[in-house]
Amino acid sequence: MEKIVSLAKRRGFVYQGSEIYGGLAGTWDYGPLGVALKKNIENLWWRMFVDSRDDMYGIDSAILMNPKVWEASGHVSGFADPLVECQKCKRRFRADHLENTEKCPECGGKLGETKQFNMMFKTTVGSVDGSDTTVYLRPETAQGMFVNFKNIIDTFHPRLPFGIAQIGRNFRNEIAPRDFIFRVRELEIMELEYFIDEKSWNEQFDYWLDTMRGWFTSLGFEKSDIKEIEIPDGERAHYSKRTVDFHFKYPHKFDEIGGLAYRTDFDLKNHIEHSGADLRYMDPNTNEKFVPHVLEPTFGLGRHLLAVLAKAYHEDDLGGETRVVLKLPPHLAPIKAAVFPLLKNKPELVEKAREVYQMLKKDIPQIMWDDNGNVGKRYRRQDEIGTPWCITIDFDTLGETPEMKDTVTVRDRDNGEQQRVALDGLSEMLRAKIGA
Repeated sequence: MEKIVSLAKRRGFVYQGSEIYGGLAGTWDYGPLGVALKKNIENLWWRMFVDSRDDMYGIDSAILMNPKVWEASGHVSGFADPLVECQKCKRRFRADHLENTEKCPECGGKLGETKQFNMMFKTTVGSVDGSDTTVYLRPETAQGMFVNFKNIIDTFHPRLPFGIAQIGRNFRNEIAPRDFIFRVRELEIMELEYFIDEKSWNEQFDYWLDTMRGWFTSLGFEKSDIKEIEIPDGERAHYSKRTVDFHFKYPHKFDEIGGLAYRTDFDLKNHIEHSGADLRYMDPNTNEKFVPHVLEPTFGLGRHLLAVLAKAYHEDDLGGETRVVLKLPPHLAPIKAAVFPLLKNKPELVEKAREVYQMLKKDIPQIMWDDNGNVGKRYRRQDEIGTPWCITIDFDTLGETPEMKDTVTVRDRDNGEQQRVALDGLSEMLRAKIGA
């Protein structure tokens, strides 16, 4: 994990939040390459779960919601973790993560009594009469989809089964954030609520399990990278009748990356009771009204990014030298190709390389220009950020060797092999390799 954290900062994937002020635990900033990788994961997820389907409706709900939403969902009274505080050093810990709940694991001091700690962040909004209303930074995206269920029904008149999807930011006041970007206080979740007839839940649950397996395959994960954990009675969330968690083989251990929960009709029924709104679905064939049941596939975006980095990170020997390389799948790599002039002090090479760079960037925006240091150093730098191909413009490109004119050297990241490729077919070749 330490090597991944170091590379992430060194190469502009992830920085410590508020670093110049000493940081803030559980907060991280995504740098240029981290944002690009995160967007690639988001876009792939959206294409697979929303754009490619006829039964899915995307939304982007507000982070601040009427506080009654969280009363109805049970978060105000029940969204808590067991907390203990050291009476000596005042450090706080989750009681369920400690083997010994009597002694502090940091200083050996005595731990206080276990208390329930609500994980929602509170803030206030001013009202017309000048008083303040307590509101919460949302701890999950799910409720935004449930409270918009009626809007989707009224606007689009979908037929069951159908889903509402969202990628959004959430906030959880974690007692002990840890493991880099794995457990944080500000997180993004890719999630959908899939509304079904209760009679079909078993069949639909199996379908979504298979769909989620396909998603992890699309990220380049192997079967051995993922464990499916059936959550037994007594350990599931109170609203769930069945839950399967997906665990990825992170550097620290196998840990949760996503999950599938059968939430029954718990949420819609609670919102009906607390809001008075009619959130039933009317079957157009029978004119029967009923409250749909819900399946919820959930995916942690930050945890996905960490998993992709962990899977891609390799140290190997190439050409007699040890290197660090991110073997990212080309469709996820933040930079698809880098363009070099062989020598940056030769204007004719730089001019031609710039032409090639601009030509490629029109078709493939994720192209990088790199002329810093010698070619070997550029290769190593691009290997570390996961760039699949490096394109070098040399004197042969300019026609020094007539049969090589208007060709470039394309170097493969994974094996270091090089080939000459004609400029007029370069963009098409790269697009085919990327799958664009």
